[in-house]
Amino acid sequence: MPADILIYAVVAAGLVFWLRNILGTRHGDENERSNPFSSRPDTVKNQTAPVAPATGGGPLPEQLNDISAGLERHMSIEGAVAEQGLVGIAQAERGFELSHFMHGAQDAFILIIESFAAADKETLQRLLSASVYGAFEGVIDERVQKDEKANVEIHSIRKTVITDAQIKDKMVFITVRFTADETSIVRDKDDKVIFGDPDRVTETIDVWTFGRPLRSRDPAWLVFETSEGAEDEVNGSTVPETDKK
Repeated sequence: MPADILIYAVVAAGLVFWLRNILGTRHGDENERSNPFSSRPDTVKNQTAPVAPATGGGPLPEQLNDISAGLERHMSIEGAVAEQGLVGIAQAERGFELSHFMHGAQDAFILIIESFAAADKETLQRLLSASVYGAFEGVIDERVQKDEKANVEIHSIRKTVITDAQIKDKMVFITVRFTADETSIVRDKDDKVIFGDPDRVTETIDVWTFGRPLRSRDPAWLVFETSEGAEDEVNGSTVPETDKK
């Protein structure tokens, strides 16, 4: 074998090895889109039994600082009610980590909006409560009947704010307001745009409530309510508005 061919072969092998390390290998299940909350943080592994939630006055500063650790600059908690609610949840569920929840909520927000636009019912069923899924499914079926197609691109999530947190009827609920820059359109059967503007990035504000059973072994949260923020630039939400049930 000529020396130059041997050199090229060695270089090619090195590139393949490098790409496999950077990109990984395919295993045939890359398209599966699981619940973003399903991967528990490491701190959950060796937990003792949960203690009773606090009652009475506002949260102690050190408690709030503890649960706020790891939040990014665009993530925040709005108001004393939400702060006290989060402290109560953290005390009732010793494995609760606010940073893990907030990142999971952002991932779920993007995944749900994209799956709704793509009419991906299978993914939506894993992320939405039964009543919310029913509302989403109804809109998807209506689009199919009218031969309409939706498309959405989320350019960035600029703010993620917790506005409420509570334990009710052995369920944990956390309400999050998302402020995002996105381009959302719907086209009719003739490919004419009937909603949105493909050349415009708009600020959308969505308020979603996530919930899960108290002290459940399943780390996944589902969406129990979706609504449009009052300050939303576009009249008409990216997803259906639903009530918590």
